[in-house]
Amino acid sequence: MQHFSTNPREMVACLWRHRELIKASTKREVLGRYRGSAMGLLWSFFNPLFMLGVYTFVFSLVFKSRWSGGSESKGEFALVLFAGLIVFNIFAECINRAPSIILSNVNYVKKVVFPLEILPFVNLLSALFHGAISLGVWLVAYVIMIGTPPTTALYFPLIILPLILLIMGLSWLLASFGVYLRDVAQSISLVTTVFMFISPIFYPAGALPEVYRNLLYLNPLAPVIEQVRAVLYFGIMPDFGLLAWYLLFTLATAWLGFFWFQKTRKGFADVL
Repeated sequence: MQHFSTNPREMVACLWRHRELIKASTKREVLGRYRGSAMGLLWSFFNPLFMLGVYTFVFSLVFKSRWSGGSESKGEFALVLFAGLIVFNIFAECINRAPSIILSNVNYVKKVVFPLEILPFVNLLSALFHGAISLGVWLVAYVIMIGTPPTTALYFPLIILPLILLIMGLSWLLASFGVYLRDVAQSISLVTTVFMFISPIFYPAGALPEVYRNLLYLNPLAPVIEQVRAVLYFGIMPDFGLLAWYLLFTLATAWLGFFWFQKTRKGFADVL
């Protein structure tokens, strides 16, 4: 029986070893989403542009919403909200698809030489591509509505790194569970919907009473959403201490997810 390494170094080594396959698979994944449509890849630009326009109109002009302690800029609430949604959408897209990612690639399971562990990473790269397009739309909107973005926006990749590790760990776990427990794929969308409302996307964490604020930070999405909003919009330096702890937590999550996936993948072919 083939042995699959659970060494933490293998998490990175397998991705580097199969980088060309990952690159080709990601390209196919991104282009395949728009295959057959007249506008093709342009939809990846127009979708976030349309949503940002809707948020700006509804929250700024209809509800006249203002972020807590914010300025009187009409587009402020929409920009702050959309910054949080960029993070959440990357997370939700990966997590919602993770339980069915092996089930939808059954032909690869029978092939001993195919590295199944890269499938969640391909899914993540596809989500990051669309997240990057959304970020580009956000930056253009910021320039039009307010002016030059703060230099702290350069810290965005640093803040997203722990989120990437968190997503990979959870994706490996859910991809394995999805093979053995088909209900996982049906229920995970409900879980991500709940996460959307218990994450500080539509409201600042500071708006909650302190007792609930502490509970909010048990949500692993809360720190990254707050930090992304701080560096992109408010020009506040990231909390490096918080990021360090968050990085350690997500590294452990990534390895646990990888460990579980490698230990359980031997039974995929029998179940499928």
